[in-house]
Amino acid sequence: MTNKLILASSSPRRQELIQSFGLPYIIRVSDADETVAQKMSPGQFVETLSLRKAATVREMLTLEEKNGVIIGSDTIVVLNDEILGKPVDEQDAHRMLKALQGNTHQVYSGVACVDAATGRHVVSHSMTHVRMKPMADEQIYRYIATGEPRDKAGSYAIQGIGATIVSGIEGDYFTVVGLPLALLSDMLLEFEIAVL
Repeated sequence: MTNKLILASSSPRRQELIQSFGLPYIIRVSDADETVAQKMSPGQFVETLSLRKAATVREMLTLEEKNGVIIGSDTIVVLNDEILGKPVDEQDAHRMLKALQGNTHQVYSGVACVDAATGRHVVSHSMTHVRMKPMADEQIYRYIATGEPRDKAGSYAIQGIGATIVSGIEGDYFTVVGLPLALLSDMLLEFEIAVL
């Protein structure tokens, strides 16, 4: 088995994080359907979508490309049992940020590792508590005007200017960014790929 990683994501954040492993990797963007019909827990939700993204990329690969491990990941923000995905527009972003401000919410990131050749897979997830500062409407609108909330679950990015609205976290920072590296490195050991 080669040590090549195949990242099933168009996210610039996830691409930066996978680079930090120092292992050879390629990007293959998944166009997986992200709708989930039945009610499931947040952990099941992100695991289901992570595996779906990786499996979709596996189907796209040519026979020659089917070597290595495909990594799929999905991140959601959960507030009072409501899943907050990516905002549909600025009004939706405002609704989410207004609800999050002054509260603690949970961020779940699922990870799926799929052997490109055999389809053997492992799936898991990580959860982190995030506290957000109380904010005036004016601050929320200024943050939305930066454009950063546009394609982010929960309408914020902890690794960007959004760091200024987070007052604390309990858990893994990289879970909030979108790819829990400690969890992923443990999962890759199942495929005899050691990061360290």
